[in-house]
Amino acid sequence: MSMLQALMAALCISLAGNAALGWAWVGALERAATSVLQRDDARAAASACSDATEDLRDLADKRGAEVKNAQAVARADAGGRQQAAHTILSTPPAVPGDACASAQVRVDGWLKGRAQP
Repeated sequence: MSMLQALMAALCISLAGNAALGWAWVGALERAATSVLQRDDARAAASACSDATEDLRDLADKRGAEVKNAQAVARADAGGRQQAAHTILSTPPAVPGDACASAQVRVDGWLKGRAQP
């Protein structure tokens, strides 16, 4: 019986060892599956971020082109206004010695010029 008891003890130890290995394998499998899911989620998030960054770059390029056009229009407009300001400043006063009367004459002339088609 002693041999049978030793064999039973060895069998129980082997069964316990196999159960522990099985439990460890199941745990490792779950961790691996979780790692794969986390990796896939990280890849999806990185891809979405990359796509959004590319969209922002395209939008920035588009707005940059719009700004350059607006700046060109503003420069052209400023040149015309600079010329008008130069003309105004170089024109002698309409009523010498009376700045208000001179301004009134200038405004009246400007309004008449605007009223014409």
